[in-house]
Amino acid sequence: MDLKIIIIIAISYLYGFFEIIMNLRQRSQSHLTTSRDKGSLWLLFALISLGYALSFFVGVAKIGGVYPWNTFFIIGLTLIVIGLVIRVHSITTLKQFFTYSVARVENHKIIDTGLYKFIRHPGYLGQLIIFMGISTAISNWLSILIMMISIICGYFYRIKVEERFMIEQLGDDYLNYQKRTKRIIPLLY
Repeated sequence: MDLKIIIIIAISYLYGFFEIIMNLRQRSQSHLTTSRDKGSLWLLFALISLGYALSFFVGVAKIGGVYPWNTFFIIGLTLIVIGLVIRVHSITTLKQFFTYSVARVENHKIIDTGLYKFIRHPGYLGQLIIFMGISTAISNWLSILIMMISIICGYFYRIKVEERFMIEQLGDDYLNYQKRTKRIIPLLY
């Protein structure tokens, strides 16, 4: 197996461990008052797993490969770092209000500082950029397509569930926040 594929797989596992550790840490520190995930976390996990599996299979099989490998590998690694910085920034901005499940925490309030001033889901943006980086580093256009379609479908559902819940929990405050911000991409969506 190509060394670059091994590096991408290692980075993927390290990122996965980071998310698991953050999830466990968040669970031990938060005081959830209401939760209504509607299976969105499990669906997202399943679609991410499917995207990874198919993307790496296509990449290893060299179906749809793009060259030069080195250029796409470097672009992919750069995207991973950018996405990770955005993801960590979003988690640290939310502090005790960050949860993996769609849930309300004690004394929940809207955070509209940092990236949250412009978009409602910068953590998801960070993850999307990370996944785009991983699939780009594979240097395979079909891998990128497979990974991103799978993951975007999961995030669309997740955002829909989360935003309905936030409106239900925070009412007009969240509706006003929605009017001032976009979902994931500043000025666009």
